Amino acid sequence: MATILVVDDEPDIREVMRFALENAEFRVTEAGHADDARKLLSQESPDLILLDWMLPGRSGLELAQQLKQNPKTKAVPIIMVSARGEEEDRVKGLDTGADDYIAKPFSPREMVARVKAVLRRSQPDEPADEIEIGGLRIDHVSHRVTADAKAVEVAPTEYRLLHFFMTHADRAFSRSQLLDQVWGDQVYVEERTVDVHVRRLRKALEQTGHDRLLQTVRGVGYRFSEKT
Repeated sequence: MATILVVDDEPDIREVMRFALENAEFRVTEAGHADDARKLLSQESPDLILLDWMLPGRSGLELAQQLKQNPKTKAVPIIMVSARGEEEDRVKGLDTGADDYIAKPFSPREMVARVKAVLRRSQPDEPADEIEIGGLRIDHVSHRVTADAKAVEVAPTEYRLLHFFMTHADRAFSRSQLLDQVWGDQVYVEERTVDVHVRRLRKALEQTGHDRLLQTVRGVGYRFSEKT
């Protein structure tokens, strides 16, 4: 679960952001001004910071500059949030090293989508192009799937789903997480769509018995694992 630090001096705004982020399964910490944020950052490093420009005392712009100059925090992505929505202000915010800029008032749904997009960009490169788990092998360069050295035909969506599962083995994912990671957060489809494609993928893997690797996790979603 990724941790998001929300830095804003308005409690009502923080509450809206917290509600939207927690509904999207993020962990949220809060700070009302720059000094509180610095104290929190000395204790733990969040995965991303949502930082208001107009903070009392030291501004969010100043804090962003300091964080990007500090070796311990320079890699933490920052999304600047501000009522100053002019192009010049956006450019100034991005020039400090911020990874994105959201103008107030904003849609909580858009904010969550931007947070997810920045987190994806900041993640390390994907693992090796060839992955093998329990005799099931995926070659991401040639887009071929084999099971016990036998070719397995899978449709494009099932291929993307399988590749995601195999590069994140032993982790359980909810349907909404799978939709975001495999379909993308800009594609609006129902969560039950995931179940349909999981069934199709299991059917493709059934002949060699590798459908057992794609496990249903009750109350959560799905997991890909050799462990039972």
